[in-house]
Amino acid sequence: MPRASPSFFVSSVFLLSRVALKEPAACIKLQSLVPHSVFVTGTAMFDVSSASTLPKAAHYEELVAQARSLLAGETDWIANAANFSAFVFHSLSDLNWAGFYFHDGKELVVGPFQGKPACVRIPLGKGVCGTAAQTRQTQVVRDVHEFPGHIACDSASNSEIVVPLVAPDGTLIGVWDVDSPVVARFDEEDAKGMEALCAVFIETALPRGV
Repeated sequence: MPRASPSFFVSSVFLLSRVALKEPAACIKLQSLVPHSVFVTGTAMFDVSSASTLPKAAHYEELVAQARSLLAGETDWIANAANFSAFVFHSLSDLNWAGFYFHDGKELVVGPFQGKPACVRIPLGKGVCGTAAQTRQTQVVRDVHEFPGHIACDSASNSEIVVPLVAPDGTLIGVWDVDSPVVARFDEEDAKGMEALCAVFIETALPRGV
């Protein structure tokens, strides 16, 4: 699909912002006028692309700032988790799954995500997600097939990174899980970047009092 001109993009932003203020429901009809890489949340618009030319660390810094803007002002944590998942999934290359597992007090239960249907419940200490939750340490797995006890939810996944989500009071919230079909897709820079993104989610997206 041909990329829209800058003037078209600016006009679309202005139009959708005006409509969002007066008739939010009408935004759904108008989104078809905007390039597919653009999505609307409230009155804010985000142009996401996985084709960044920035160095990895700089790209993550940019994503952290965008994520903070994306989540600002919204109090529904499910909506925030859903948008956060979509934002990261469409902003990084070579991903086939990105989403949340939340701790229900006993085990991890799947939350909002992007990708194929996932395992619904994961015991603490089991697989990459359960290990991250139990140890509260980010897990960077070069090859999931070499990880003891790996839980295969999507056969296309070959590498994985999981960040534990812990509230300021020490309560385990859950984990942020990202898979890739590429072996060795994630490294320590990704770990730092994902941890920074998750810090934004915990800071701005969770219900007050959690």
